[in-house]
Amino acid sequence: MYSPSDYKKGQPRWCPGCGDHFFLASLHKAMAEIGVPPYETAVISGIGCSSRLPYYVSTYAMQTIHGRAAAIATGAKVANPKLAVWQVSGDGDGLAIGGNHFIHAMRRNVDINVILLNNRIYGLTKGQYSPTSPRGFVSKSSPYGTVEDPFRPAELCFGARGHFFARSVATDSPETVEILKAAYRHKGASVCEILQNCVIFNNGTFESVYTKDGRKKNAIYVRHGQPLVFGENGEYGLVQEGFGLKVAKIGENGVTIDDILVHDAHCQDDTLQLKLAMMDGEHGFPVALGVIRDVEAPTYDEAVWAQIEEVSAKKKYHNFSELLETNDIWEVK
Repeated sequence: MYSPSDYKKGQPRWCPGCGDHFFLASLHKAMAEIGVPPYETAVISGIGCSSRLPYYVSTYAMQTIHGRAAAIATGAKVANPKLAVWQVSGDGDGLAIGGNHFIHAMRRNVDINVILLNNRIYGLTKGQYSPTSPRGFVSKSSPYGTVEDPFRPAELCFGARGHFFARSVATDSPETVEILKAAYRHKGASVCEILQNCVIFNNGTFESVYTKDGRKKNAIYVRHGQPLVFGENGEYGLVQEGFGLKVAKIGENGVTIDDILVHDAHCQDDTLQLKLAMMDGEHGFPVALGVIRDVEAPTYDEAVWAQIEEVSAKKKYHNFSELLETNDIWEVK
């Protein structure tokens, strides 16, 4: 019924080559394939380069204040459960000043789709380090290198009892569209981390997986129910070693495809899912892309409305006029 053009609006004002351009195109396409009408869709953002996105979608949209996107998105979803609510935040907006709202949206399991556009930098305010910048990162606010360890979004999401986590690269439109569709289908709080470069202040931060060839060498696409294999020819796989993971080459040292772990995105125990999500492309491990965790659980908004209906059914009044009539009434003549 819909095409990407039905969700487009305005002329994006981002730097040429910014990952936000790539993601916006993927979002338009995903919305069209999902098929929820624009008038039943809301896009909420905070402050930052990525938070300009609501101006470029032909849906209900609102740019809020710094770090408060999750709070507004929660209110919108609870007030109108029929809305498909998309929250768009950068790593600064979502995890710094908005970090508290982020973890409680996960804990409550509000049915909103949280998009975390992660470029490991504050771009709008011209290049300060962010909560996801690596230790030692040199920036305008850390000229001698940061002396703190970063948040890892997956770890924060899982620690807050998150039930859905997926990851893609901004330049990988097919995969981005697929995880956005999966996030919408998931009932509850979903987090999609989008890895992207800031071409002005942090270009190349995800260079190892930013190209198609790079992803063939340095990424693993996880698919529920399929073996965890990767490599240019699918020659490597992940096997269990003690309580951790190990990269093994299929066909060497007696390793066969039957020894390779099979991805289970629906497992309630998040042990393996977290290990996959924490792989950062170092020490021989690839970067995990795709839907890493997707587990059913009661949602906050449905529970609120169920509670309202339960309490209302026991009341003698159901609207304001009936409420007034529950007290003593005098007629003045």
